[in-house]
Amino acid sequence: MAARSAPSCHLRLEWVYGYRGHQCRNNLYYTAAKEIVYFVAGVGVVYSPREHRQKFYRGHSDDIISLALHPERVLVATGQVGKEPYICVWDSYTVQTISVLKDVHTHGIACLAFDLDGQIFDISWDLYQPNKLVSCGVKHIKFWSLCGNALTPKRGVFGKTGDLQTILCLACARDELTYSGALNGDIYVWKGINLIRTIQGAHTAGIFSMNACEEGFATGGRDGCIRLWDLTFKPITVIDLRETDQGYKGLSVRSVCWRGDHILVGTQDSEIFEIVVHERNKPFLIMQGHCEGELWALAVHPTKPLAVTGSDDRSVRIWSLVDHALIARCNMEEPIRCAAVNIDGIHLALGMKDGSFTVLRVRDMTEVVHIKDRKEAIHELKYSPDGTYLAVGCNDSSVDIYGVAQRYKKVGECAGSLSFITHLDWSSDSRYLQTNDGNGKRLFYRMPGGKEVMNKEEIKGVHWASWTCVSGLEVNGIWPKYSDINDINSVDGNNIGQVLVTADDYGIIKLFRYPCLRKGAKFKKYIGHSAHVTNVRWSHDYQWVISIGGADHSVFQWKFIPERKLKDALHIAPQESLADSNSDESDSDLSDVPELDSEIEQETQLTYRRQVYKEDLPQLKEQCKEKQKSATSKGRERAPGNSIRLHFVHGYRGYDCRSNLFYTQIGEIVYHVAAVGVIYNRQQNTQRFYLGHDDDILCLAIHPLKDYVATGQVGRDPSIHIWDTETIKPLSILKGYHQYGVCAVDFSADGKRLASVGIDDSHTIVLWDWKKGEKLSMARGSKDKIFVVKMNPYVPDKLITAGIKHMKFWRRAGGGLIGRKGYIGTLGKNDTMMCAVYGWTEEMAFSGTSTGDVCIWRDVFLVKTVKAHDGPVFSMHALEKGFVTGGKDGVVALWDDSFERCLKTYAIKRAALAPGSKGLLLEDNPSIRAISLGHGHILVGTKNGEILEVDKSGPVTLLVQGHMEGEVWGLATHPYLPICATVSDDKTLRIWDLSPSHCMLAVRKLKKGGRCCCFSPDGKALAVGLNDGSFLMANADTLEDLVSFHHRKDIISDIRFSPGKLLQVNTGAKEQLFFEAPRGKKQTIPNVEGKFGKFKRYVAHSTHVTNVRWTYDDSMLVTLGGADMSLMVWTNEMESYRERRPCDSEESDVDSEEGGGYDSDVTRENEISYTVRALSTNIRPMFGIKPHLQQKEPSADERPPVSRAPPQPEKLQTNNVGKKKRPIEDLVLELIFGYRGRDCRNNVHYLNDGDDIIYHTASVGILHNVATGTQSFYQEHNDDILCLTVNQHPKFINIVATGQVGDSADMSGAKIASRAGHNQRIFVAEFRPDSDTQFVSVGVKHVKFWTLAGRALLSKKGLLSTLEDARMQTMLAVAFGANNLTFTGTISGDVCVWKDHILCRVVARAHNGPVFAMYTTLRDGLIVTGGKERPSKEGGAVKLWDQELRRCRAFRLETGQATDCVRSVCRGKGKILVGTRNAEIIEVGEKNAACNILVSGHVDGPIWGLATHPSRDFFLSAAEDGTVRLWDIADKKMLNKVNLGHAARTVCYSPEGDMVAIGMKNGEFIILLVSSLKIWGKKRDRRCAIHDIRFSPDSRYLAVGSSENSVDFYDLTLGPTLNRISYCKDIPSFVIQMDFSADSRYLQVSSGCYKRLVYEVPSGKHLLDHAAIDRITWATWTSILGDEVMGIWSRHAEKADVNCACVSHSGISLVTGDDFGMVKLFDFPCPEKFAKHKRFLGHSPHVTNIRFTNGDRHVISAGGDDCSLFVWKCVHMPH
Repeated sequence: MAARSAPSCHLRLEWVYGYRGHQCRNNLYYTAAKEIVYFVAGVGVVYSPREHRQKFYRGHSDDIISLALHPERVLVATGQVGKEPYICVWDSYTVQTISVLKDVHTHGIACLAFDLDGQIFDISWDLYQPNKLVSCGVKHIKFWSLCGNALTPKRGVFGKTGDLQTILCLACARDELTYSGALNGDIYVWKGINLIRTIQGAHTAGIFSMNACEEGFATGGRDGCIRLWDLTFKPITVIDLRETDQGYKGLSVRSVCWRGDHILVGTQDSEIFEIVVHERNKPFLIMQGHCEGELWALAVHPTKPLAVTGSDDRSVRIWSLVDHALIARCNMEEPIRCAAVNIDGIHLALGMKDGSFTVLRVRDMTEVVHIKDRKEAIHELKYSPDGTYLAVGCNDSSVDIYGVAQRYKKVGECAGSLSFITHLDWSSDSRYLQTNDGNGKRLFYRMPGGKEVMNKEEIKGVHWASWTCVSGLEVNGIWPKYSDINDINSVDGNNIGQVLVTADDYGIIKLFRYPCLRKGAKFKKYIGHSAHVTNVRWSHDYQWVISIGGADHSVFQWKFIPERKLKDALHIAPQESLADSNSDESDSDLSDVPELDSEIEQETQLTYRRQVYKEDLPQLKEQCKEKQKSATSKGRERAPGNSIRLHFVHGYRGYDCRSNLFYTQIGEIVYHVAAVGVIYNRQQNTQRFYLGHDDDILCLAIHPLKDYVATGQVGRDPSIHIWDTETIKPLSILKGYHQYGVCAVDFSADGKRLASVGIDDSHTIVLWDWKKGEKLSMARGSKDKIFVVKMNPYVPDKLITAGIKHMKFWRRAGGGLIGRKGYIGTLGKNDTMMCAVYGWTEEMAFSGTSTGDVCIWRDVFLVKTVKAHDGPVFSMHALEKGFVTGGKDGVVALWDDSFERCLKTYAIKRAALAPGSKGLLLEDNPSIRAISLGHGHILVGTKNGEILEVDKSGPVTLLVQGHMEGEVWGLATHPYLPICATVSDDKTLRIWDLSPSHCMLAVRKLKKGGRCCCFSPDGKALAVGLNDGSFLMANADTLEDLVSFHHRKDIISDIRFSPGKLLQVNTGAKEQLFFEAPRGKKQTIPNVEGKFGKFKRYVAHSTHVTNVRWTYDDSMLVTLGGADMSLMVWTNEMESYRERRPCDSEESDVDSEEGGGYDSDVTRENEISYTVRALSTNIRPMFGIKPHLQQKEPSADERPPVSRAPPQPEKLQTNNVGKKKRPIEDLVLELIFGYRGRDCRNNVHYLNDGDDIIYHTASVGILHNVATGTQSFYQEHNDDILCLTVNQHPKFINIVATGQVGDSADMSGAKIASRAGHNQRIFVAEFRPDSDTQFVSVGVKHVKFWTLAGRALLSKKGLLSTLEDARMQTMLAVAFGANNLTFTGTISGDVCVWKDHILCRVVARAHNGPVFAMYTTLRDGLIVTGGKERPSKEGGAVKLWDQELRRCRAFRLETGQATDCVRSVCRGKGKILVGTRNAEIIEVGEKNAACNILVSGHVDGPIWGLATHPSRDFFLSAAEDGTVRLWDIADKKMLNKVNLGHAARTVCYSPEGDMVAIGMKNGEFIILLVSSLKIWGKKRDRRCAIHDIRFSPDSRYLAVGSSENSVDFYDLTLGPTLNRISYCKDIPSFVIQMDFSADSRYLQVSSGCYKRLVYEVPSGKHLLDHAAIDRITWATWTSILGDEVMGIWSRHAEKADVNCACVSHSGISLVTGDDFGMVKLFDFPCPEKFAKHKRFLGHSPHVTNIRFTNGDRHVISAGGDDCSLFVWKCVHMPH
């Protein structure tokens, strides 16, 4: 049964024919050593033209599609396609991997970069500027700058210089110049991001490649030309490859590289040319391969080292295997699918895709015959061994036989198959033919007639001349077990070497023994081809294997290395061990592997998957809360005053963990059990605990300095905690890359790195930089369980992993790890490794196996094995001069440094126990699972959960013990002694001492596992219920039987003594049995009433806690863990006693219903949901069809071109601008009136010592100079800013961070850590000023104190414990004091003072309303608070406090508001900066309390009304907050405001600017005189909102448009009575905008159903004549509807609308505002759909109105959501 092991010979890749020119570009370069680097299929090739030699890089697992060369020309980077594509960086000299970059891309790495806008064709770093790169692709070029970890793109501006088109390649030069090649053959030259010139017609078709070198640039294009340019892109010369000797029509250049006088050229058809510049018409052909199209045909010459291939590119090629060159090529009429050479080597037969076949003479490729008998493709043909017949298999499931001598006359036909023919083989005597077809059937035929052979006996003795069939007894083994897939494309048997080679759909070549009869045989596999390998053949003398790839159309030539040469080959090429494999996939019967030890067997069965993970708790709680909403009508009780603290744990996890027990620096012992890390002090017999984990800890490793410990746990996203054994504080928490659990960890020798292994299906290995919390590298480990990972103590980049049938040696390469299997050779068997250590040099490693051997490794080779134990070696430890091992046989052995001699053994026996032991050994020679040395002792952990200390002289001390595996359920406390009894599934009953000695007093083995136990009231008897339904009474002192009963089949789950003599037993069958002692009565037991009591929660056990008992005097609580087999003792702390050291419990998760107080502002802020700008919908309830989707009626414009009609009048009256019209080219943001105070806090700060202030509104950050009022803006955000903070560190003086709304809200800079904070809204989070890792977050009814550990966040809840009737309120603000004091402001106006995380006092009623803002001054520690209160004599909304919050001084804000609500405070030199809810920013002087309003804005939006003064730089705005405000652009301030008492919707100036009309939301309108602000007249004729109001240009009429679908006309000459003279009828929907004509005779109205209507004034008659409408000249144009402005509607306006528009006074520019918050600039008129425009961002969603000021100097835009006014300066085009 030789097939069970893999063949011992192997293959080495010797040559690859081909080059990937299709779908790839710029992939061919000269290296520094003048070698040529390129790629084909999944292999990187370095070719030396001088020596005609190839080297291969084979670190990829799929097609390579991109390649880049480092500027120093030694390192190469290649990127691949695939599901998890990655980039390899490798050295072109040694072809070794330097680094692997992964986890970034999703589909494939197209040019070592990829983007979302569709295909990107090229990307290039700018070598002359750091942090800049350029990418180009379909219709775009982008210039990127790298900042932090984010790339910011700017699109290249094509402008008028060139057409917008697809850019294919680029090169960067000095002075910010970039050259790019375009699809039409032009070269575009960019400066910065602007196109400055084009070089027309550089090539006649697309430019595919551009290469920069010292002398200049080389470009290559689709036209087959190479052009050379100098450094300023002046042409030097041109080389047309189509015209040269080797050229042909249709040659297309894909890649070019110019270096010195040599030019390398790669073509679409897989050729590589080298051109020497001075002999440019004689290019030298270095490499060629098949062109595009699948490659299927392969045949080998029967007597010479030649291979023949034929492909869908219609060419047949003959290759010399010795010279590695193409020696003949011939083009056919049809795509070729198969080939065969006759036995004499004279004829070559080719099967075609169209069903014909052709026979050629090999020597001169002339045609002998061409026959077409079939319609479908010929897939396989073969000559018979005697050369007389040719069998031709076709896809229509027939095989035809032709006679060679009779000029290929058809002599027979085989027609037994039902599916297409895939393979044929002749018998050696040419009398039989066997075929395989697509159904996997194998059929036999007699030759030459073609009769099918039914009798299997006849076939048995047949000897086959060749074996290429994939089904048949001899090749059963090539199919994996249980597979019926037909993915093996080709096989070829080698009878002499008894090896079989196969090719499959996964790009893998495999070697099997031949014949191989059993399914799932072992093999060696070789990668290199990318996808399907279509065919594989041995050469005629079995020296080589030739394989061909379908999609990669490459030909690979492998050298066959027989067994005898293997020894010499070991030192040949290091890369072979990468892909040489006795590989993971060979999952054949493991019969050659010894049976697994029972313990290991059990351990591999363990699963750590949970139905519910701790991570799921928050969701589950939310669900419970929903249910409780109904149940909580009654107020609930308070949580208990007492608390408990973990005191002692009995137990140690040994049953499935190894090497998890260590001495710390100071001689304490660290280990783990359940979810607790335990530090045990053996002198004092006390324990301290690390309680940071929330589920089972599975592994533990100690830092080389023995002070830090790393522990890994179970979980859906399991974490690794690194903590300090002295302070028990976590230093770092690592998570995010493992699944289900972490089963092994190890520190590196320098202690900086940590390796971990997960228990996911592929046992991922991750290497961390643990202090930073960053993942450095990761790799898939193995399919089977890995037990141990060890880092090399000498080389930090190397590590080993060991596990089931697994020993791998890894080295780090960038983001990946490269593993090599341990090479066993003839020495040993592939065994399961249980433990491993490194020896005294970096080369040596030692591993313990499951059979009791120790394997000694040098590099990756097994050197020798030593028998060490009976049964598995579970643990080993390396010393300076030797080793210690421990095994299942319960023996500890000391060895010398080479495992030659065993120096001493210690058996763990009861007899050896020293008198000071804390307990009893359960059995002799327990299985040893962990060993550690130190402090003159050997520390031993056993499978039974015992920890022992072995003295060098022999005595053994037992330190800690617990139950073994299985669950522990039974627990009873003694009625009057501090002892308790436990009983477990491990079939033991144990009695424990709870007093300070903490030891096991007695143990007894039971015949069955038990579930419950109970002491009798007098403490003399102990009742135990067993799993088989019996129970027994034992003597409590000696544990001997008193009596036993057996009444039930089910498990007994509970057992109790009554206070008298009653014994109660519960069984699993849900019934209760009462056993009565004499004259007993049945007793009923009252239930606990009331649901959902308040509680406190403590975490320490890992799985379910199965039992809980108080001791007799209530001083201690005992708990049992089920599956974690630990017994924990907690001490009870009474309330009085607790003042001194509160302990941490998580409060019950049911939040107290008392609520934390109420305030309208807080509630509003808590309930705001922020919309992302891209998802915003329309602000007006519009209906109907959008304008760009409406059918156009033919208009009068479409007249015959020559007409006698008078010329069309102007669309717009343009009287008030100079003679020359200058279009507006750009808008620049100049001023913003507005501040976001309504739902943001702490967002106003001083900068530059109080000269400037910084704040934000909409998506713009504003830096405002206090003295001059000028503003500058930060506009990089793409959605609303919600928060802002300033870095107060002296090193980074002016750095500001802002955060925005969005799908994934981006913050610039690297993400350090994240964690779900709290299930209710959090309002503020602030770092402590004196710490980099601690911060506090406050929110709805919570305060949390956070610490950053590595990449994870740990939180502690604020404890309210000690103060009387303190209750948790909603917290709104935070400030800090010295000595870890924290101040939080609450909703009730109190300020809480916290010491660490414990409440120590409350400053009552610091403000009368909620405390919204607090600020700590770093200079002097004073604290400013701001709140909501009514101004009074003594109190103000802003107060300045001393450092301790004991004394304060109040300031009043003289705003005239009824209540002041402060949202933000900041303190500078002698001044306090205050931001209010009313959108004002005020500066208060500390000395004189004088207030100075710096910034003001509308309080509530949207701002609907906007009007600009006809002749001055003023404008008016009207908003929902009931005010109309007058703004001065020149002085940058608000001049006046009028409170109307109702929300205003629209304003308008009269033509002279002396009157203002205001329309209100309640249907009223008012006319004011500008000079005196007196009301001239007011009227209310409508009930609904007035949407627009207009004066006619002759000042005679006032038009009022409302949402009652009407426009009313008033005659102003009749005086202020304002009687309506007429109105417009039949408006189909509400009015949006109105415009008068220049002669005041017409009014155009745009309505809410996307219709524009024109009416006569003042009659109100509807005008329908299109020709007349087209002749009207309008005074203004603010309509968003009409053919003239069709182009303003964008494609993306499904949900969102254009809200407003305004045409400039010059009549040639148009600005619009839309629901996405964009301001756009168009040319007017713009009748074509989707007109070109410029976009300006800054507003939040919804720009509600927009206007030009007089003279078109500025544009004003008004915001909906952001209540801000933006003033944009117009930049006019130069004349």
